[in-house]
Amino acid sequence: MKRKWIVGLITAILIMAFPVSAFAADEVTAPVLEIGLNTMFVFLAALLVFFMQAGFALLEAGSVRMKNAGHVAGKTVLTLGISVIAFWAAGFAFGFGNGNSFWGTTGFLFSGDSAAGSFASLAASDVSLNVKFLFQLSFAAVSLAIACGGMAERAKLSVYIIFGTLFMILIYPVVAHWVWGGGWLGSLGMQDYAGSTVVHLTGATAALAATFLLKPRLGKYNKEGKPNVIQGHNQVLTVLGVIIIWIGWFGFNPGSALTPLGDGFFGYVALTTNIAAAAGALAALFISWVFAGKSDISSMLNGVLAAFVAITGSCAFVDAWAAVVIGAVAGIIGFLSGKWLERAGLDDPISAVSVHGIAGIWGAISTGLFATPELVATTGVGKPGLFYGGGFDQLGVQLLGVAGTFAFVLVASFLVLAGMKWLIGIRVTEEEEMMGLDISEHGAYGYPEQMQALVGDMGTEPALTRSSSELGSISVIK
Repeated sequence: MKRKWIVGLITAILIMAFPVSAFAADEVTAPVLEIGLNTMFVFLAALLVFFMQAGFALLEAGSVRMKNAGHVAGKTVLTLGISVIAFWAAGFAFGFGNGNSFWGTTGFLFSGDSAAGSFASLAASDVSLNVKFLFQLSFAAVSLAIACGGMAERAKLSVYIIFGTLFMILIYPVVAHWVWGGGWLGSLGMQDYAGSTVVHLTGATAALAATFLLKPRLGKYNKEGKPNVIQGHNQVLTVLGVIIIWIGWFGFNPGSALTPLGDGFFGYVALTTNIAAAAGALAALFISWVFAGKSDISSMLNGVLAAFVAITGSCAFVDAWAAVVIGAVAGIIGFLSGKWLERAGLDDPISAVSVHGIAGIWGAISTGLFATPELVATTGVGKPGLFYGGGFDQLGVQLLGVAGTFAFVLVASFLVLAGMKWLIGIRVTEEEEMMGLDISEHGAYGYPEQMQALVGDMGTEPALTRSSSELGSISVIK
């Protein structure tokens, strides 16, 4: 009886997912149902990854001051819109189109399933090309969200628009092509199952270039050059954001299996992904306790994300025990590298460089150490790791992939942002930064009642007529 209900449910889903005419000419055979089920599986995975944008909005908005919260949250929708159009027009073609070892040259202005011949690198799966496009787009949008996160609280809105467009067309797709689109790193056997390098290191490296060129926020460092703590305005939002991202990651990693059928390999990927994140949370909380004498919630949240980033590339190649080790190490190095970068003068409001960059590097290296012969055979990518008799071959490929990606993205991002800085400027004025980007960029606060009440306590004149010193006092409070 249960089996009949399950078959009936699957049939109902397929009827809703595809036009009735699709089955008019052909009998509904087992292969047809399999294609439909695989396509629906990837479509739902893509939706989960898209839903991570809601998590990023909450995480980033909660991590900044109240006067910038609306701007940061709205920026998430802006960059998502840029991602969709730019990736459709050219990014998908450069990333996955037929071409050479460095970029694709076919499939521009993506026209749907009829363009399948232009994307040989995606032909291994029977999933609809339309859904494959949506899935790859969701990954690219995450990378751009990471890149823009490091710009928080001082970048002009125009920076997100111009840099975001170029990033989605010329930077992210090139790295994606190298590893997943038939490029030179893929031909060497680089193991990056769902994007520790392609998605996270790429986004974090762009954030590093942006953070360096933008310089620190006002008040971040004292006269002696020591960092001051600038608290986010709402830790509850950051916690909710991380929980949403946690849920979305089950689309990120298990969805990359592209099918729920066969031996259910996506379930194993879900297992390694989940336990790594838990290990990262506990390890980061513990290390913050050791260093600060208090268990820091923000550090724990970053530990979750760092562990997710690290296991993203290795989730299909390593044993469960190794996933715990990878996640725990990611949580610790994410915390330590974040503190070191802050003391070195890098003002990264959402820890994009440490959480997505340093942890992404560790994730890439970890497969060169822990990849098992059995799982390598299952995925069909690369060789076993150093600890499983594979020698240094796979580790060398992983290090080469990390170095090549970092160098390309850093140089490309720096050139684009430095050019923008010279031509139009990339940072808001000091007075606008003190006002907050909600009011200076958009003319309205994300928290109008609270912010207007705060401004009102300082006098009767409108906020926009206040002096920089008065507005600066607002920024200290919030």
